[in-house]
Amino acid sequence: MGYRDIIERIYSELKDYKGVGEVAGYIPALSAANPDSYGITVATLEGDLISIGDTSDKFTIQSISKVFTFTMVVRLLGEKIWDHVGREPSGNAFNSLIQLELEKGIPRNPFINAGALVVTDKLIDLYENPLESILKEVNDLNCHKSNIEFDNAVALSEIEHSYRNLALVNFIKSYGNIKNDPHKIIETYSYQCSISMNAKELASSFLFLANGGVLPECGKKICEPRSAKRINALMLTCGLYNESGDFAYRVGLPGKSGVGGGVVAVIPGRLAIAVYSPELNANGNSVRGIETLERFTTYLGESVF
Repeated sequence: MGYRDIIERIYSELKDYKGVGEVAGYIPALSAANPDSYGITVATLEGDLISIGDTSDKFTIQSISKVFTFTMVVRLLGEKIWDHVGREPSGNAFNSLIQLELEKGIPRNPFINAGALVVTDKLIDLYENPLESILKEVNDLNCHKSNIEFDNAVALSEIEHSYRNLALVNFIKSYGNIKNDPHKIIETYSYQCSISMNAKELASSFLFLANGGVLPECGKKICEPRSAKRINALMLTCGLYNESGDFAYRVGLPGKSGVGGGVVAVIPGRLAIAVYSPELNANGNSVRGIETLERFTTYLGESVF
């Protein structure tokens, strides 16, 4: 069974699988998402882009952006990043403060909010115009086939309601693990989370992680093969927060989710797959997105295991 047959089968099975989660409401601008939206795109290393459903609908990628900014920082900082953030699963909610006190301001991994805020602090140090650099990065990842932008309304809404993230930044700063102004970090982080993409663009943007750090379409080197391997490993163990173990069990792929309803996964050497469905479970992950990816690897008969 080919990729198109598989995603058409899954789409038929799950198009009415809704009402089992809730659209994100803690950021008011996200609550306007259509809970019925559902789209799947498979992007292959051979250049095929196979889509079904609402794959042209734009959504903010939210925490999926953490993969891009982490890649940008590692490219320039290398192994020194591990002086500031760990690489172990957290087992707690993505915005938890609990572990930070126990671990003296060193976040457990770069994909929980605390870790991503530390990465953003380093991004501000390393790039003269961090927001411009982030947009350049995501457009490079799509080989400039489309013009990817921030969603200003979502970014401003996130900044206005960033009380917990601001608490995280200040708490980490009290341990000396953050250098820059907390409000500057929150602004940069909120804008990176507001990157607006569709499922086609999202799947394409992760192909470098399926191809040893190189974009197959335009040949641009994004990171070293060693870094691609390690980023995939981090996504497998930490990419879906305190649901990462269950995701590895059910899906068996490196993946990353966002509260905007997107979830993306990679089969190294083969493809990237992105799903958009904004109804979330209690862990902040797309209910239908995870179910889609579980069925995809089951029907394909392939995962990283």
